[in-house]
Amino acid sequence: MRSSKCHFLIVLIQFVSIISFYHHMMPIKGEDNKNSVAKVDVGIILDLETDVGKVMHISILLALDDYHATASRSAIRIIPHLRDSKKDDVEAASAAIYLLKDVQVQAIFGPQMSAQTDFVIDLGNRVKVPIISPATSPLLTVKENPFFIRAALPSSSQTKAIAALVKNFDWREVVVIYEDSPYGSGIVPNLTDALLEISTLVSYRSVISPSANDDQILSELYKLKTMQTRVFIVHLRPLLAKRFFLKANKAGMMSDGYAWIITDVLTSLLDSVDPSVIESSMQGVLGVKPYVPRTNELINYTKRWRGRFRQEYPDMDIVELNVFGLWAYDGITSLAKAVEKVGGTAIPKFKKADNREYLTDLDALGTSELGSLLLHSMQNTALKTGLSGDFRIVDGELQPSPYQIVNIIGKAERSIGFWTERDGISCKLKTNGKTATKCNDKQLGDIFWPGESTIAPKGWEIPTSGKKLRVGVPDKEGLEQFLKVEIDSKTQEVTVTGFCADVFKQVIESLPYALPYEFIPFQILDSPTSPDFDDLAYKLFSEVIKYLILIRISLFG
Repeated sequence: MRSSKCHFLIVLIQFVSIISFYHHMMPIKGEDNKNSVAKVDVGIILDLETDVGKVMHISILLALDDYHATASRSAIRIIPHLRDSKKDDVEAASAAIYLLKDVQVQAIFGPQMSAQTDFVIDLGNRVKVPIISPATSPLLTVKENPFFIRAALPSSSQTKAIAALVKNFDWREVVVIYEDSPYGSGIVPNLTDALLEISTLVSYRSVISPSANDDQILSELYKLKTMQTRVFIVHLRPLLAKRFFLKANKAGMMSDGYAWIITDVLTSLLDSVDPSVIESSMQGVLGVKPYVPRTNELINYTKRWRGRFRQEYPDMDIVELNVFGLWAYDGITSLAKAVEKVGGTAIPKFKKADNREYLTDLDALGTSELGSLLLHSMQNTALKTGLSGDFRIVDGELQPSPYQIVNIIGKAERSIGFWTERDGISCKLKTNGKTATKCNDKQLGDIFWPGESTIAPKGWEIPTSGKKLRVGVPDKEGLEQFLKVEIDSKTQEVTVTGFCADVFKQVIESLPYALPYEFIPFQILDSPTSPDFDDLAYKLFSEVIKYLILIRISLFG
């Protein structure tokens, strides 16, 4: 696998070398071209065809503006070079090679997609340049990639919060639905382990291709509908999730008895989903996302961010600032502080390897002398007043924050609780955002479930193709306070009351799943020729009739 990657990158290097003359770097506005102070070139690789890419772009602009505005005149200037990966893995790898080979950047922020980041990290490790990426796939590890710094929470960090939510409702089985991509599959092992720790089984894994058409999605949903499990954990990105939930609603699966939990990326980016889709097809869904405290600094920054967005993208409808934009701001701010900490009046270019014939084009890239210093400075850094909250990177990984639990109602979400590693689920956080407190002995606020129900789903039901449990009820005159059968003369509806019926119904209600049933009267008369309890028991034993008997103990002898 690694060998094939190297061959792929060698070809790209040769390709980029040919066309690099015709390429222009995309400098972020506000570059300082004066030579009075030392400068550090930094590469930025984003998917500018996506809303998230544009959101991070604006945050990076503002982070650099703020750094240069507050830095001393003698401070090192950061010269950013933006490249658009255009939703393409090859474009991302090509951009990274160009930035490293022709610009000799000392750090790269991005790419944002896990599949793209995988290739770029390989280059960073070889050239000794830090790759600061918001990619969330746990398959990308800092241990295996020493020059990788994750400037976002990995999707695995939310799995315990999701498991705690499942445990809160005593759901014993769930179905995990994820997209067929590194982003999608990366969460599955950690989520499965977290659920097993609470004795909950993943009864089925549904893999949805991002290129699946509506008919294929609907076919998979109808398959899920025939299963007993009614709790679904959905790990899809917004574009695919929009189509998925529209079809889930069409399949009748956004109704009473179903429970849906969406993961952090989709929950954090709900603003990018069409409000009509949310209102028609996502009502009652639960979601988890990193908690971002609403501070005065964040409120003021959001106003600045919106103004800058309109300036940079005047022909585009405004999108909402999200946690990825905040992480981008905090990540670039941390990089700027690392650059300032390293200091120096002259930034060395890459150290080239000896020019030997057997060297590959990858070796010819050389290595950064500054990259290792920047890496060491950034691997353990903290912004106590970060826009995203307590922004702490330890050993190259952003440390988890509290998770917020939300319930989708109407066109938006409503907060119903929080989860922390130390305290589990609670409905409120103290002002420091760390310590959870209980609220009136309730762990979560009021929840509206699919189908406008306020009763938590059992999580398990007889499939739509299954039959109801048929309960045989002896119909005989006697002590009616124990068992009484009434049949409506018009509708033939059977009503069973009394102590025995109440006990039976209570047992059914206590089951951790829904069990539909119907009462079947079995008339017993005071006549020598009339069927008695022995006849009923014999027919059950011999499978002449296949239903459960509700017997009045000691009533008839």
